[in-house]
Amino acid sequence: MSIAPQTLAAASWLHQPRLRAIFTAIGREGDEIRVVGGAVRNALLGAAIADIDLATTATPDVVSARAEAAGFRVVPTGIDHGTVTLVVDGRGYEVTTLREDIETDGRRAVVRFGRDWTADAERRDFTVNALSVDGDGTVHDPLGGYGDILARRIRFIGDADRRIAEDRLRILRFFRFHAEYAEGAPDAAGLAASIRARNGLRDLSAERVGQEMRRIALARRAAETVVDMQDSGILPVVLGGIGYVAGIRRLQAFEAARHLTPNVALRLAAIACRIEEDAVRLFERLRLSNAESGRMVKAIAGAGFFAGDIGERVARRALYTIGVETYRDAAALAFAWSDGSADDPAWAGLATLPDRWTAPVFPLGGRDVLGDTAARGAAVGTLLRAIEAWWIENDFVPDETTLRARLQQAAAAAQ
Repeated sequence: MSIAPQTLAAASWLHQPRLRAIFTAIGREGDEIRVVGGAVRNALLGAAIADIDLATTATPDVVSARAEAAGFRVVPTGIDHGTVTLVVDGRGYEVTTLREDIETDGRRAVVRFGRDWTADAERRDFTVNALSVDGDGTVHDPLGGYGDILARRIRFIGDADRRIAEDRLRILRFFRFHAEYAEGAPDAAGLAASIRARNGLRDLSAERVGQEMRRIALARRAAETVVDMQDSGILPVVLGGIGYVAGIRRLQAFEAARHLTPNVALRLAAIACRIEEDAVRLFERLRLSNAESGRMVKAIAGAGFFAGDIGERVARRALYTIGVETYRDAAALAFAWSDGSADDPAWAGLATLPDRWTAPVFPLGGRDVLGDTAARGAAVGTLLRAIEAWWIENDFVPDETTLRARLQQAAAAAQ
């Protein structure tokens, strides 16, 4: 027996003036408009709502004409598939005409417009994304998605193999929604269908795969979901190599113990990297940004400072050498690779060092060398690096006077 969804009539977001203006402008002359997809799902889950998307029986040209008459700016963002974006007081809302798939090839679909809300719901991916809510707060659930929301279960609509054949990215979306919203094990039918179709992921663009993997890596249940992806043989297809499921589990524990905000580059590094070459491969496989790839490479290299049983003296040297951000990343990644405990006082001390100690600035420069010697060019840098290395080796204790004296001795010996 299906469970009737609760009403959203009292939901404050449903009464935003901009959204009400869209309902009024589009939902007339026999046409209906509803909020669909993620906003409805999240409202029923009690989760935060980001974008608000709408569907309507009105065709795109009618939507555009009515929106312009109401004073909205109209952007034809996906007009071939019936989607226009209405910009109301600076905020964009995607409005899509009800559709039915005519033909699919696993990457894209040919659609025609319709007026059947159930048929439109049936072409979506998961039951939890097939609910809609009209202007008075009535929730429409033609496919039993509310029961899956209550059960915290991600289930394909209809035949899972067919849904995946329509768009193979749905394999990763299955795991991503599971990681973000579900509890327990993945739906058995969805998991089996994903395994059968996993090699089709090779035909998808790296950009689309990368977008989903970023969201999986940052999800609430990232570690458990990565284990499921590894066990099902899907993670190696995505990464082009093995995944390190223990690493992401330990990194999440470290973040939780330290109350750290997850970073996607670091999470992906924990999942897929051990050496810098791994980061280069991941850059290509997932079309990472230069900033993401660079952060991964720095963290991997910096983690080498934490090899073995190090004390704060070595940690201070690392912090001085690689800077605060890379130090924090490197410490977290090194822990993910270790067998330590997240509440170990030693690891806690290493992690909190930047909060307790500020790396000093080396007080000497090129003018100090030139003022004391006739050294020029490369010799200046060589002298300064030698003095700085001695200063670091002595745990930054020698003051400027002592450093100058050391410099004079080194310069005299070099002449």
